[in-house]
Amino acid sequence: MKIFKLPDLGEGLQEAEIVEWHVKAGDEIAADQPLVSVETAKAIVDIPSPQSGRIAKLYCEAGQIVHVGAPLAGFEGGAEEADTGTVVGEMQVGEEVRAEAPAALSHGAAAIRATPAVRALARRLNVELEMVTPSGADGVITSADVQRVAKILADVGPPEILRGVRRAMAQNMTLAQNEVAAATVIDDADIHAWAAEADITIRLVRALVAGCHAEPALNAWYESHTMGRRLVRKIDVGIAIDLPEGLFVPVLRDVAKRDAADLRRGLDRMRADLLARRVPPEELRGNTITLSNFGMIGGKYAAPIVVPPTVAILGAGRVHDQVLAVDGKPAVRRVLPLSLTFDHRVVTGGEAARFLAAVIADLQLAD
Repeated sequence: MKIFKLPDLGEGLQEAEIVEWHVKAGDEIAADQPLVSVETAKAIVDIPSPQSGRIAKLYCEAGQIVHVGAPLAGFEGGAEEADTGTVVGEMQVGEEVRAEAPAALSHGAAAIRATPAVRALARRLNVELEMVTPSGADGVITSADVQRVAKILADVGPPEILRGVRRAMAQNMTLAQNEVAAATVIDDADIHAWAAEADITIRLVRALVAGCHAEPALNAWYESHTMGRRLVRKIDVGIAIDLPEGLFVPVLRDVAKRDAADLRRGLDRMRADLLARRVPPEELRGNTITLSNFGMIGGKYAAPIVVPPTVAILGAGRVHDQVLAVDGKPAVRRVLPLSLTFDHRVVTGGEAARFLAAVIADLQLAD
């Protein structure tokens, strides 16, 4: 039996969730015919069969999370795996890594103060001590603290394991929180001169281009392990889009060379692909800077998260009326709040401020 394993998913991704098998054991399949659909990197991807033949065995079920290199399907005939134990060994290593992943928390957990009896009680009740707020003297966790948390957990039921989009979001945000030295600068743009039908998102994209031209340092990638910065000439903007499944960031390519109509068509097409969950994976990779127009939902200011290797994200808040001084007199104007978060390891405060000033100058133009 020849075993087909989950191939490399790219972008450093090491796992995928099985969404749907297109075959069952005993079926005949042709090479390049869809074999299985998996979800990862915020997209559902069809994996084709690597060969023609009869399916002897499927190694995993829909809803199961598998790691790169884990067996997916066995085909009748062909050379036997040289060492099937190698496959099992790889899976065991993957499981060990997942089991030890929370060990980073246990490093800080050394500061958790609890007696051996309380720790034993927590193990028996399946309560993580990191979740417990201590009430004892000097921050000591008591048995009553553990029992209180155990009751809450019993009331809410077992945890929902994050999958698919939300799992990828959790991993990305953890990376960002652990690595980026984030700083945020905020300001407002007076957009009173805009036409009523102005496309806010596309205007923001144009303003980002102006900001990148003024301060190229924000359109860059940073490699923390080499402390190397790469300034990128082409501006590929990741557009944060909120959907019920979670946060998606499709990429508008080479925005500096595209007009407003072309950008709008591209964004509409990507949104339609996201809703159908068939967005090509390459459209979710490789942005050089990010835009979050969260004001379409609500909120004025925020501290958006920079996800490596990018070094900046611009957030746009809710457009609202505000009294401003215009020619020395109070006037009601339409205002667009802006929040720029940048990675202070790479970007200086002056660069960020000049970038934001260029963005605002472009937004305050009438056309």
